[in-house]
Amino acid sequence: MDFSVLHTLAAAAAESSGNPVTELARGFRVDVPMIIAQAVNFLLVAFILYRFAFKPILATIEERQEKIASGLAYAEEMKEKLAEAERKHEETVRKAQQQSQKIVQEARDDARSLAEKQRQDTAAQVEEMLRKGRKATELEREKMLAEVRGEIRRLVVLISGRVLGKELSEDEKTRINSAAAREVNSAN
Repeated sequence: MDFSVLHTLAAAAAESSGNPVTELARGFRVDVPMIIAQAVNFLLVAFILYRFAFKPILATIEERQEKIASGLAYAEEMKEKLAEAERKHEETVRKAQQQSQKIVQEARDDARSLAEKQRQDTAAQVEEMLRKGRKATELEREKMLAEVRGEIRRLVVLISGRVLGKELSEDEKTRINSAAAREVNSAN
């Protein structure tokens, strides 16, 4: 831009007499063409600064503000996710505790039922042993009674034969044995 042209225009405007602003400016020794030139220079520098300095800086500031806002939103989201994860963790721990208590209770119940079953099985085995023992005792008693009866018969025949002084025939022995057996059986 040619400043001499501006200076010439300003000087021409200043020469016009009768203008009170021009007269006032001369009284303060203000150089109007220079002020106009400086105003144009200021506007030009302000435009260049705005276009090439302030605008990129403002864009950078705006971009950083957006990043900060998104970072804050992300932090808030992560805070919510952390709270949700903690809640899920607590719920999982609570469920695990409940499940472990249930398993322990089931184990106790199983142990009790197993102990009761074993007690019942043992009682049944003892009862069976007692029954078998009673049966064996009864069989042994009957066997002994049968042996005693046979011995008593033999003794009766032997004593009878001696008392009578003679030898008995088989029919007589059988008849006496039968009578003795009836007597022994009726005594029991």
